[in-house]
Order: sequence, then structure tokens, then C-alpha cells
Amino acid sequence: MPPEEQKPAESPAVASNRSVDIAVSVLLLALAGLLAFDNWRTGMSWDSTGPQAGYFPFYLSMILAGASLWGIVKEWIVRGEGEAFVRRDQLSRVLQVLVPTIAFCVLMEWFGLYVASFLLITGFMIAVGRIAVWKSVLTAAIFSIAMFVTFEIAFDVIMPKGPVEHLFGY
Repeated sequence: MPPEEQKPAESPAVASNRSVDIAVSVLLLALAGLLAFDNWRTGMSWDSTGPQAGYFPFYLSMILAGASLWGIVKEWIVRGEGEAFVRRDQLSRVLQVLVPTIAFCVLMEWFGLYVASFLLITGFMIAVGRIAVWKSVLTAAIFSIAMFVTFEIAFDVIMPKGPVEHLFGY
């Protein structure tokens, strides 16, 4: 093992395990509170025919709230940041996938599934895969056309369509 000064420098931590555990527990606690309120509102007791609609979900949300509180208290007691949950270089790789995927979901509303898929595949192949533009465009076109033929023509499944499909009468 090389001496400490010869090790490659790790990228700085963006978030620790402790901070992520606390954040997730807080979000789950908020979800449990929302679910508990909604099930209390719809009825969480017994009536003459048995349990009301919110009876079991209400108590499940109470269990979720208890588990979330346990997670928060446990992490609060531990003290110290602990090891890194994600480092800057790891986060950048995750964002390379997350941001285009979110863009795909948004673009699908305006351009439809097939054009948005074409753009997503082309973008991934060029930006992440470092594949030649012509290969990326050709592959994305073949895949999108194959999806269109499979879903729209062979299986007659209704998928989100945009202006390009409408030009062809679909």
C-alpha cells in the first residue's frame, strides 16, 4: 500500500451517510404525517360493519412515522459525519443520467415518446458514450422507428405522440 501522500486525492464529499439518512427519515416522516391525516379524514376507526377505509393505512402510517423518528433519533445520537454517501465525481456521473432522463420526461409531453426517445438516445450516445454523431443518430433513428412499428402498428398500443407522428397521420 502506498504511503498516504502518494494516494490519489479523492473528490470532496457532497453528502455524508448521516445527512442523507436524516433527510430521508424527515421526508418519510412528512409522508407518514400526510398519509395519517388523509386516512384519519376518511375514517380510521371501527363502525358497525368493521374497520373503516382508513383504519389499516392509518396505523401503517403510524408505524412508518415511528420508524422515521427512530432513524432521526439514532442518527442524531451518533454524532459525527461518518463516511461519504456521495462524492463530487460520483454525483456528476449520476447527474449525467438524471438530468437527461428528466428532460426526456418533459420533452415527451411536447414531442411524444418516439422523438423524445430519439433525442435521449442520441444525446446519451454522444455525450456519455463518446460515440460518433452519425452512429448515434442512426442507432437512435433505428431504435425509435422499431419502437414505433412495434407499439403503434404491431401491437396497436396508444403511446404519447407529438407533432411528427401527427404529420404521418398517427
